[in-house]
Amino acid sequence: GNIVASQRNILGLPVCDLGWADTFAFAEEVASMPFGQSVIAFLTAENGNRMMRDADYRAVLERQIVLPDGAGMDLASRLFHGRSFPANLSGTAFVPALLTYLVRPMRVALIGGDEAMLMQAAEALRRHAPWHEILPIADGAFDPAQSDSVMERVRAARADILLVSMGSPAQEKWIDRHVGPGHARLVFSLGPLFDALAGNTPPAPAVIRRLRLGWLYRLMTEPSRLPRLKARIGFAYHVLRYKLS
Repeated sequence: GNIVASQRNILGLPVCDLGWADTFAFAEEVASMPFGQSVIAFLTAENGNRMMRDADYRAVLERQIVLPDGAGMDLASRLFHGRSFPANLSGTAFVPALLTYLVRPMRVALIGGDEAMLMQAAEALRRHAPWHEILPIADGAFDPAQSDSVMERVRAARADILLVSMGSPAQEKWIDRHVGPGHARLVFSLGPLFDALAGNTPPAPAVIRRLRLGWLYRLMTEPSRLPRLKARIGFAYHVLRYKLS
């Protein structure tokens, strides 16, 4: 089962309120345990909107450890709790940083993306943290009927950490249905991490991330992301409605 960390209620969902250092230490403890499993998801404004209209998705997130990702989470936290989250723990920044933090070599399995992206992401992680063993298991194009077979490959790889990047809400639901304690101690459902590692979506500059303006940077560099801005407006509506209800 999941270890419980300090949390804040965001739209009825418990979201962890740890800073970077405490989250690293928490993840290291979980990944080093001899048994059990913890699944970590990231709550963005888009995912917040999804859970407000998809009860099954909300139920899945309630069974996972949820980290705050993006300025929308700070908006909600300030409105509900009077203060921002200690850190913006976006998956594209957090996971590579975690692998740097983990000194003990880990076996890290990857599922998702297309075949070329998966291999490029694996190679990027090998360069980034060469003391870990990076194991690309399957791209995201496999038939859902093959899910158990894919997870048997993860089990055979004796993975400590499993990274799944298949898009939300599919990845969180797929993990909830098919990933069990015998597969890895620590499991992440991630957004565009493999895409970023493959060089297709470079991360926002560090100063932009510190200011929590990644959404504005993306909108300026990729106008096609305008629908995501609309999603953030929708999330703000859900937050205000929840606050006033």
